[in-house]
Amino acid sequence: MEKKAFTSQPTKRIAAIDLGTNSFHAVLVDIYPDGSFRTVNKLKEMVSLAEKGLEDRLSDEAVNRGLEALKRIKFLCDSYKVENILAYATSAIREAENGGDFIKEVGEQIGIRVRAISGKMEAEMIGLAIKHSIALTKEPVLMIDIGGGSVEFIIGNHNEFNYYNSLKLGVARMTAEFIESDPIEEYDIKKLQDHYKKELPEILKLAKKHKVKTIIGSSGTMENIGQMVAGRSSLTAERSLNELEFTAKNFQELYSDFIKLDRKQRKKENGLEEKRIDIINAGMILVQFLIEKLGVENIKISEAALREGMILNFIETKKDQLNLDLVANFKDPRRRSVYELLRKTNWIEAHSRHVANFSLQLFDVFKEELELKESDRELLEYASLMHDIGYYISYRKHHKHALYLIKYSDLLGFKEDEINIMANVSRYHRKSTPHKRHKPYKQLSKKLRKRVKKLSAILRLADGLDRSHYQNVHKLEINNKKETIELLITTHSDPELEIWGALRKGSLLEKLTGKKLKIFQVLED
Repeated sequence: MEKKAFTSQPTKRIAAIDLGTNSFHAVLVDIYPDGSFRTVNKLKEMVSLAEKGLEDRLSDEAVNRGLEALKRIKFLCDSYKVENILAYATSAIREAENGGDFIKEVGEQIGIRVRAISGKMEAEMIGLAIKHSIALTKEPVLMIDIGGGSVEFIIGNHNEFNYYNSLKLGVARMTAEFIESDPIEEYDIKKLQDHYKKELPEILKLAKKHKVKTIIGSSGTMENIGQMVAGRSSLTAERSLNELEFTAKNFQELYSDFIKLDRKQRKKENGLEEKRIDIINAGMILVQFLIEKLGVENIKISEAALREGMILNFIETKKDQLNLDLVANFKDPRRRSVYELLRKTNWIEAHSRHVANFSLQLFDVFKEELELKESDRELLEYASLMHDIGYYISYRKHHKHALYLIKYSDLLGFKEDEINIMANVSRYHRKSTPHKRHKPYKQLSKKLRKRVKKLSAILRLADGLDRSHYQNVHKLEINNKKETIELLITTHSDPELEIWGALRKGSLLEKLTGKKLKIFQVLED
């Protein structure tokens, strides 16, 4: 089969709208020929469909809030020339006796076709989104999406889902049914805990069977919890909450303080959205309940949720119709998102792969001497592959453009610290070596700066060995001696440019090791 040529131009622009109980979320994305997608805009409208609890009917006020929110979302979609709008209604609308009337009115007044999906379908799509955005392993995890009307539970790993379902345990519903005091009293907490115990035996049994020790949370309640934990600790969450990880102990320290606060005090809490002030406690108690019952050790946050699951489902079902070649569909979200960025920026593939191979070869030799970890090897590989993507903007200062593109391209599966390491290592493949006069580098912790310096020393030398960009050096041997680093290079033609480039860029590795770099050409037979 002939391989399709990749173009950096998008194939289609679509919008996905999640009509939730607390809020309506819209994300507008461009879909690319390799099956990847890139967000072009987002809009979140707080609608509070269940401000008085989930009743049999949506109130007239709730209906009006929903319609006004969707008018603004439709205006945004029209402004961006969106071709397809996917709109899925969840708990509050699918349960209301006038939910069908609301859906009909949206179609007639606004021109958006809304589909009310089942709770099980909602859970499956959320699971797909989390699996797409978080670097899962073979270790089973419990994924939870705490909404206003329902909570979706998924148990699984990088290969499969063992369980997925939606239960009517959302924070707006639980607050209306069980919380009467402010600050919340022990008897209200006990009522909620007893209810969770009654509703969750199957999930607890399965989670224990699969020895789940990690919770991955998505959507607003869990994101707010993540932001509050990060705000009280040294965790990095300035740009993205995706892959934010903290311990159960971190959460419990927040919980023990937060649960005592009244509404006025909760309002001052950094990271808590105003519309969640009155309903967040139910979510806090649920997370605490799961930690205690399952012996959970770690919690991660996923910024991907139902909307991203809708997009992934659209791409999968429409791939033939849209003539998509899903070459970027690596199971590992880290590698997939790196390659998606490489393709979008028209990367210099042969040179970048060549440099990455040399970087890894050098890493393996100097790993112990430079006190590097195996996890650094993966980050070095990706930084090496991406080091020249700044050409997409311009040759001039392309190393700085690479830093910007890596930092702000929403690479999935990476913690923010890891993204900062890759961005800075790529930035230092040429010109100046790492220095605290450079703001992005200075902003890193001392520990991260040390890792950047060591990894960039390796990348600089590897890049110098392909100074011509023609892969002249096709074999590299490394003799790491007590006082010298000897590189034996086998080349296709005269290696003067590569030797010059490597010696010039090898100075940082010389400084870090205290050794002299020497390069010798090995003649081919």
